[in-house]
This record gives sequence, structure tokens and C-alpha cells, in this order.
Amino acid sequence: MLAPTIGAGPEVEAPRLLPSAELPSYTYTPGSDTPHPIRDPRGHSHSRKGKSSKPLVPEQWADNRNYLLAIDYFNRGYYWESHEEWERLWRASGADTLVGKFLKGLVKLSAAGVKVRERSIHGVRRHAASAGEVFADVAAEAGSDVYCGLRFTSLQFAADRAAQLNYKQDFPIGKPHRVFPFILLTEPMPLGY
Repeated sequence: MLAPTIGAGPEVEAPRLLPSAELPSYTYTPGSDTPHPIRDPRGHSHSRKGKSSKPLVPEQWADNRNYLLAIDYFNRGYYWESHEEWERLWRASGADTLVGKFLKGLVKLSAAGVKVRERSIHGVRRHAASAGEVFADVAAEAGSDVYCGLRFTSLQFAADRAAQLNYKQDFPIGKPHRVFPFILLTEPMPLGY
């Protein structure tokens, strides 16, 4: 049986795709007093500065550590960090490729999470709506509802939902907190889970 791509609200814990990977000690929010993760020597990813990723291959998505880590980050409220991982993969995979376009949608969805943390409702709606449009375009071109382990109809629903919600809660700076009422689950779960 395949797991659903979209799960329940923030109280539901998503399974870790890379349980051995250490999560950052904080999540970065631009404009806050948290150190920039890469540029600041105190940043949680300062040592990763300039490191590249292997391109994402759709048929081998479950073997791409950066892709799985980005999903883990997203599902735990590390939106800036998931954005960075997916953007790194986007550059490595080629912006104009189908997988590059798919990653662009994920980058935009995580950017919407960053905008929630920045309290920019216009930014949330703009990024989430754009992500939904990208997923619709890629789905039409891919000819399949599941791509890189994620279901397009669920991703489009998630993006639409993210664009329509009101975000009134103030989230503590630096503390990861899932702001969306959904999680990303792959179909199937990677081997070893």
C-alpha cells in the first residue's frame, strides 16, 4: 500500500527519511538575529559553504541524500534549509530540465514557509501559488502523477492550501516549527526506512 503524500496537521510527526542525519540547532529566518547558516562563521552550515550536490535523477530519487534531507527539513519546519537543499539540487540538475522545474516548485513551496516565518502573507501567497502552477506544468509534461516519490495532485493541493491559509501565530525565532497542515511523504518510502 502506498503512503499518502500529504499528511495531517502540525501535531503529526513525519517519518525521517534520513534518521542518521543531524538536524541543525536552529532554523534560519532572514531578517532575524539568527546567524546566517552559511556566511556567518557561527552558522550551522558554515562548513558546507561551496559544496555541491549530485544531480537528482527521477528514477533514483531515493538514493539522493540531499533530496531526502530537504524533505526531512521541510517536514520539520526548517524551511530556509529545505529551500537551500532543493536549490542546490536545482542548480546541479539543470534549471531547464523536467527535474529542475520540479525542484523549482519545491523551492517555491519551502520559500512560502520562510515567508510565513517572516510574517509576509503576500510572499506566502505568491510563492505557494507559483509552486502550484509549477507542479501542474511539470505533471502535464511528466505524464505521471508520481514523480521523484511525490504525488503531483497532493503537491498541488498542498500549494493551494498554503496560499489560502491565514497565518496568525507568531513563531519563536530560530525554533523549527511546521507552519503548514501537511507533510510530504514519499511513495514508496526509501529502502531502509
